[in-house]
Amino acid sequence: MLLLSMLFNMTACSSRGSAPVYNRTPVPGSADRAASSPSRQDRVQAVKGGGSRTYYLVQAGDTLFSIAWRHHLSYQLLSAWNGIKGPDYAIYPGQRLRLKPPVTRQGREVRYPLPAQQTSPGTKLTPGSRPPPAKPATMAAKTQTKPLKRATAAKPEVVKKGVKLSWSWPTKGRVVQTFSKSDQNRKGIRIQGNIGQPIKAAEAGRVVYAGGGLVGYGNLVIIKHEQGFLSAYGYNRKLLVKEGDKLAKGDIVAHMGTANSGGQPMLHFEVRRQGKPINPLPLLPRR
Repeated sequence: MLLLSMLFNMTACSSRGSAPVYNRTPVPGSADRAASSPSRQDRVQAVKGGGSRTYYLVQAGDTLFSIAWRHHLSYQLLSAWNGIKGPDYAIYPGQRLRLKPPVTRQGREVRYPLPAQQTSPGTKLTPGSRPPPAKPATMAAKTQTKPLKRATAAKPEVVKKGVKLSWSWPTKGRVVQTFSKSDQNRKGIRIQGNIGQPIKAAEAGRVVYAGGGLVGYGNLVIIKHEQGFLSAYGYNRKLLVKEGDKLAKGDIVAHMGTANSGGQPMLHFEVRRQGKPINPLPLLPRR
């Protein structure tokens, strides 16, 4: 009897001490969260691909202007944040560019004032008169082999006052899409035309980007103008200019192409000031 009682107690204790086994159902989304947790390699790729919100790793073919355009930044501030001096704004593959202003030890952003956006009295952005001849500018270098010396931050480029801008239509055709502040896909206008028709510079300036490296624009030309303006010409079939070329208003920069293979020929025309897209229609003469 004593032996049976001891065996009974041992069995009961064993049952109470064993961990219960459940057929657990995974929590919805837990596997997805685990799978989506970025690895070190993924984080490195994000920086290389421009996915980082703070830094961008320069790739072959990039220019400071194309990077600023891609991230909706003023090229003046981008150059100031990274100590890059004009007029060349030279960068090189592998260079890490800051996409946000640096911060102090107290965690406050370092403020870099943008060049004055207000024109001087009497300056008009209306069509009609031809602007004064553009001053010579050196070609913007895409790459260089040695890192830039950046002991002190470069000051933002000063916008010249008193320069009259007189915009013209970049090509002939009907406007089939207008500008919208609220729609990310309508930051410019689209002008319908014919394959191969000439695309012209809407104002005098210097070519700061010519290539197909910006997704969604096809073969693209970006021109830097006075007063902090940039204009862009996308969906081109053939580019006729290169970075560093100085242009007069009306110079042919490209031949019209299509947004998609087999699509309707058109030009995507976009204007930005201090990095922000603006409606180009008020700048253009009525027709």
